[in-house]
Amino acid sequence: MLTLRGVSCVRGTGAESFTVAVGELVISRGETVAITGSSGSGKSTLLEMLALVLRPTVGERFAWEAADDAGHTQDIGALWQRDAFRELARMRARNIGFVLQTGGLLPYLDVQSNIEMSRRISQRAWRRNAIPQLVEALGLSHLTRKMPHQLSVGERQRVSIARAMAHEPDLLLADEPTAALDPQLADQVISLMLELVARMETAAVIVTHDHERVRARVDHEFSAVPMTGSERGSCFGMPC
Repeated sequence: MLTLRGVSCVRGTGAESFTVAVGELVISRGETVAITGSSGSGKSTLLEMLALVLRPTVGERFAWEAADDAGHTQDIGALWQRDAFRELARMRARNIGFVLQTGGLLPYLDVQSNIEMSRRISQRAWRRNAIPQLVEALGLSHLTRKMPHQLSVGERQRVSIARAMAHEPDLLLADEPTAALDPQLADQVISLMLELVARMETAAVIVTHDHERVRARVDHEFSAVPMTGSERGSCFGMPC
């Protein structure tokens, strides 16, 4: 579904610059991937490139294969090259769900409205019963009229997962989704998220420093490797 080859991004300038490079990373439809590495190794930068919000330098290939019958392939590198921001935004809204480590819920909307928001902006068709199924699966049925400030940390994170998956995206991205949770709750949230991913046949990329908890539950793991030579940076999906 998603192929990156020879893709990189430089953060900062001069002596403070840091390069995040991808030798080769292929994510198939329905596949689960963990991105691991130490703090500051570029995991979140890689996720931002996958989310189509951070402009990369494309040496060879950055492509998205659509799920339609025609098997249309979208050249993401070409979209960035011609500053096709509207098309990139449309793809983000329709095809990608994002779970932030802090939940990122809108404080002035109740749980139900937060969950429904991704559907409103996606402009794609969906199954009518998808949201009730998500709400039930994540144990949120009794919370739909609550405001975010009335929820526990774990409840907010489950609402964030429901919102990210409500429009049935092709790709779910999660940035340290268990960072603010205690170990028992972290196990519960990861299990629920991956069960939903499998049920909806969504590809998932989870950025985490907690690789021991996630490693046994995903199909593949890509770890940050320090770049060799004088350049400061990390490489994912060797060789770079």
